[in-house]
Amino acid sequence: MDWIKIFDSKASAEAALSENQPRLLMVRGKRICLVRRGGNFFGVQDKCSHSGESLSKGNINYLGEVVCPLHQYQFNLKTGRESNQRCADLECFPVKENEDGIFIGL
Repeated sequence: MDWIKIFDSKASAEAALSENQPRLLMVRGKRICLVRRGGNFFGVQDKCSHSGESLSKGNINYLGEVVCPLHQYQFNLKTGRESNQRCADLECFPVKENEDGIFIGL
């Protein structure tokens, strides 16, 4: 696994990412839906496994799931699993933080 630096610090990540607001991140040609929630960062594939819609255009519900804007399928940010298991799980990308910055694993 390669760890790619996406932010220089937690402060710069928090300035760029609003809480519970999905954002598209392009890393080495991959579309990743990046979310900041509760002091943690989550990365899942940006393409809904049901419809192919961009999840970064969706929202985060009260359970902390990313909700597809097209058909409202809901995916767990930690596991990628759709809440009712109606479609394939999303690919999840680990995010880690250290004194050098914030990194995503590909």
